Amino acid sequence: MAEAVGTGLLVAIVVGSGIFAQRLSPGDDGLQLLENSIATAFGLMALILAFGNVSGAHFNPVVTLADRILGGIGTQRALAYIGAQIAGGCAGTVVANLMFDLPAVEWSTHTRSSGGLWLGEVVATFGLLTVILGVVRSGRTAAAPFAVGAYIGAAYWFTSSTSFANPAVTVGRAFTDTFAGIAPASVPGFVAVQVAGGLIGLGLLAACYPRPGVGAADAVVPHGAVPAPAPAAPGSAPAPENPHDSLSRST
Repeated sequence: MAEAVGTGLLVAIVVGSGIFAQRLSPGDDGLQLLENSIATAFGLMALILAFGNVSGAHFNPVVTLADRILGGIGTQRALAYIGAQIAGGCAGTVVANLMFDLPAVEWSTHTRSSGGLWLGEVVATFGLLTVILGVVRSGRTAAAPFAVGAYIGAAYWFTSSTSFANPAVTVGRAFTDTFAGIAPASVPGFVAVQVAGGLIGLGLLAACYPRPGVGAADAVVPHGAVPAPAPAAPGSAPAPENPHDSLSRST
């Protein structure tokens, strides 16, 4: 339920803010994208904070696939998550269309199919997985909502595809012929390269954090052995503790 509702609200934010941006700023694509990206970034932060403790707030089949590969969840739950995410994403688009007095389902005619756009989706999804898994593996889980929202907000602007980075969102956005839409024929290509970008992100994670339990201190403190302090002379004050000792003992 959390994955379905969360993904539905995420897609409603993406599509609804895109429709409103078109109406508020007609003829200004840059301003429309700014309005759309700000709404999405802040909305995503809020949704992760709201549902993170329930389902992990994946809202993305690629994130769920990564969690399954890493052993965080089982196959049955992963399939349930993905089904809920896709259903929620489609429902979110329908709700957004209806809120703005548009047909509930209006297939997009916005073709997004080229090598540059596909590469943009590889980069967007690779970066998203790198941010999510890197933040979690480095022991900074509390910062994940803000890191993910900030990354998606930035990726709207530096990727050629405006960073869909999510198969469920991609499928849902085919149901609206508005600023945020994607033609149904373009969906399979986007989904394929999103999965590829996610797998590349997993490869980088394995290289950067080979130990699943690595903590933030281990990630930023040199891993070499710290020399033991020399014994104190009789009657002298004990030597101050090396500040790196407590951070390096686990290594």
